[in-house]
Amino acid sequence: MSLLVVGLSHRSAPVSVLERAALSADAQAKLLQDTLAAEPAAEAAVLATCNRIELYADVDKFHAGVAELSTLLAQHSGVGLEELTPYLYVHYEDRAVHHLFSVACGLDSMVVGEGQILGQIKDALARSQELHTAGKLLNDLFQQALRVGKRAHSETGIDRAGQSLVTFGLEQLAAGGSVETWAKGKRVLVIGAGSMSSLAAATLARAGVQEIVVANRTLERALRLAEILADSGTGVSARAVPMGAVADELTRADVAVSCTGATGLVLTAEAVAAAVGGATPPPAVRDALAPSADPAGSATAGDATAFEQHAAWLAKARGEGPVRAGATDGEAFDGRTTSLALLDLAMPRDIDAAVHRIDGVRLVDIESLAEASADAPMADDVEKVRGIVSDEVAAFGAAQRAAHITPTVVALRTMAADLVASEIARLDGRLPGLADKQRAEITQTVRRVVDKLLHAPTVRVKQLASEPGGAGYADALRTLFDLDPQTVAAVSRADHMNNENDDPNRGRA
Repeated sequence: MSLLVVGLSHRSAPVSVLERAALSADAQAKLLQDTLAAEPAAEAAVLATCNRIELYADVDKFHAGVAELSTLLAQHSGVGLEELTPYLYVHYEDRAVHHLFSVACGLDSMVVGEGQILGQIKDALARSQELHTAGKLLNDLFQQALRVGKRAHSETGIDRAGQSLVTFGLEQLAAGGSVETWAKGKRVLVIGAGSMSSLAAATLARAGVQEIVVANRTLERALRLAEILADSGTGVSARAVPMGAVADELTRADVAVSCTGATGLVLTAEAVAAAVGGATPPPAVRDALAPSADPAGSATAGDATAFEQHAAWLAKARGEGPVRAGATDGEAFDGRTTSLALLDLAMPRDIDAAVHRIDGVRLVDIESLAEASADAPMADDVEKVRGIVSDEVAAFGAAQRAAHITPTVVALRTMAADLVASEIARLDGRLPGLADKQRAEITQTVRRVVDKLLHAPTVRVKQLASEPGGAGYADALRTLFDLDPQTVAAVSRADHMNNENDDPNRGRA
């Protein structure tokens, strides 16, 4: 096993870098294909979530593999290699296995213990299988990671240590209060109909919101989610609208949750300002509030004057006095509280970060969640999960190393069987009159002698090979018995094909 992972996450890089390095579905597919075309890599998989981008590969050279994978990540993310390199981390062989298993258990998540990562690992495996970039090593690794993650959640209380990013985000919007109390009776606009948006909609429905409106580029998916919500038994009213209706729906919403795969902003500062104010701002203010041309798509610090103008315009539109920008949720705005709460769970962001400077708007996004989660307490069960991860890493490594030597052992026994058959054939030529019973007894005796001679060394070499540093025993066995490397390779290929034929679901997510 020569497993290598190169990546960056919320632990190694600021959200601004993660946002710029985010990969679309098409970019992930191209990255996988280019990685497989690269000389050091035989298999590849990409794990891309809202707070991590990791490239896994089976490589034959460590240093060349690190250089190639780092370069490919930079090329496909659009972030220059020199800028990206300080934020990259590298794990190799057992450390790479340990990292993925920790990720699967939620130990490396922004919100420790969250279980949504399992679905994302499953999607990463399915994508690699669909593109035929995952071979035996990555299939075994990712499937075992899913099992380890499920084991951690079923055998420990890791769920108590954390929650989904959705729940954590809603708790931040509730500003320390009960989500149910905060959400009761609210009208919600959910933008996107993927797994994260669906989870947010279902969570809000259970929390007691009055209405959920789902907007999605594909209206059929929005209709399907709205139907599920309406039939959920929570009593929520749900309907679907096309993306073109977002601006109108935003004026009626108390809460908006957005998580799409869009590469640009879904909600600009201008759109949010107009929705909160109930009118269109003056052209000078509108132009200043429009997203800037920087990669993050947000307004710049130089627009502070424009936002002050907007605050004055907004107050005048409402017939109210001066208001103070930047107040937090629940804090009075001259007698008023937040009129629009926004939760942005997308990476790159869907909502212009500049909206937090609009009076009456409260924004929680990936960046603010990362800051809030830094101080979140960890449960005692985290230590139990770490123990599970360590045990599973050792077991996986032992199984992989033992599997590596199995074709060599099989080739040795095959060679011994061929020698027995050759000697028995030679005996038949020298003693043609040998009775069948005598011939059978001689054949059985020779086979028993060969089996007994090979039993102890083959059993022992498997035990030694399963231990750390035992990879060289296969080479020693091939050298000592002068085994043909092509024969060993043929046994390995045949074994892999037999495994897949025996289990038609092998390798499927």
